[in-house]
Amino acid sequence: MKRVKLVVAYDGTNYCGWQVQPNGETIESVLNRHLSSLLGEEIVVTGASRTDSGVHSLGNVAIFDTNTRMPADKISFALNQKLPADIVVQDSCEVPSDWHPRYQKGRKTYEYRILNRTFRDPTRRWNSYFYYHALDIEKMQKAATYLEGEHDFKSFCAVGAQVKTTIRTIYHCKVIKENDMITIRVTGNGFLYNMVRIIAGTLIKVGAGDIVPEEIPIILEKCDRAIAGPTAPAHGLTMIGIEYEEVE
Repeated sequence: MKRVKLVVAYDGTNYCGWQVQPNGETIESVLNRHLSSLLGEEIVVTGASRTDSGVHSLGNVAIFDTNTRMPADKISFALNQKLPADIVVQDSCEVPSDWHPRYQKGRKTYEYRILNRTFRDPTRRWNSYFYYHALDIEKMQKAATYLEGEHDFKSFCAVGAQVKTTIRTIYHCKVIKENDMITIRVTGNGFLYNMVRIIAGTLIKVGAGDIVPEEIPIILEKCDRAIAGPTAPAHGLTMIGIEYEEVE
């Protein structure tokens, strides 16, 4: 028995998120089905991040245990021949039997993209959120700096989420504009349910003038979801990847 790690990229448009659902296709269910067919045994993958319906990824990490004699680094090549075009395994390798993507220390990076222009661009409709009112990038960036560091992010967590603690550390939170695309890039040691989408929704409110940057520390302090901004739509969010601290 060996443990294999996968790095998985996907366009989440046509899927009901990562985690297996009773009604609807998910990234996890597709991987389980095709890995089981490829390796001739029942395979169940475990992912590092259970992304929501419509969310994309360039580098989600998953593991599974297998008895196959196929070398771990060859599984990605064989599996990609079976997977649909919107899911691609970027890498596969063997890891220690106790290695788990959710319990290793590391940094996750997400990007939220906002198409900020007068009219929609149909070629970018699946991976960016269209917002036609002008947004003040300088105010958004100033507000983003208040989110950096260790804080209680309860105000930026979906109501009802079951977690031991809502304290997280954000290493970087940047707002960048290139032409008509605004990108919010967030790197942290972990994220609460809908946290990045709520950060994006709040920063959009800042850019629109509905929230001033100096209110962000107050929103954090209040630990009240009702006073932060809305949850931005899922399709603008992409998980960029995970950097693990220890040598694998």
